[in-house]
Amino acid sequence: MSTTGRAAPTSPAADREIVIDRVIDAPPELVFEAFTAVRHLSQWWGPEGFTTTTRAFEFRVGGVWDFVMHGPDGTDYAEWITWTEITPPERIALLHGESSDDPNAFESLLTFTPHGRATRIDMRTVFPTRALRDDAIEKHGAIEGGRQTLGNLAAYIAEIIRTGAQE
Repeated sequence: MSTTGRAAPTSPAADREIVIDRVIDAPPELVFEAFTAVRHLSQWWGPEGFTTTTRAFEFRVGGVWDFVMHGPDGTDYAEWITWTEITPPERIALLHGESSDDPNAFESLLTFTPHGRATRIDMRTVFPTRALRDDAIEKHGAIEGGRQTLGNLAAYIAEIIRTGAQE
């Protein structure tokens, strides 16, 4: 498994963008499935040491995931996602902020591409401004947090495969 994280150098939005990718040892359908149900997301979402409490969840275009991330230091972070595109098992697009009216909400596109018997997941996030992207990297560790989040996903999926717990 590999993980990279970088500001994207070739996109028209490169100065506002973060791209993180990872190869996960599972087929795209299983990796995609981990994003479709709160029972999965609550097991792996977020950087190491974080947990989530879901207040509302509806995985459909226009649906919302309203949740709180609990940091290892006890800090709570209100989070809100609305799904803007869902193309199983290839793509998920979303808008992510602190609330539905967050002027600093950012867009993310996740793609799930077959990579031999594995899946390459690319997470491309575009912020409204370069300053917001830089702030996310410098103050909030967005690149490392994204790497850890995809690492948690990979570990969760490996456990599903190991135990045969896939539903």
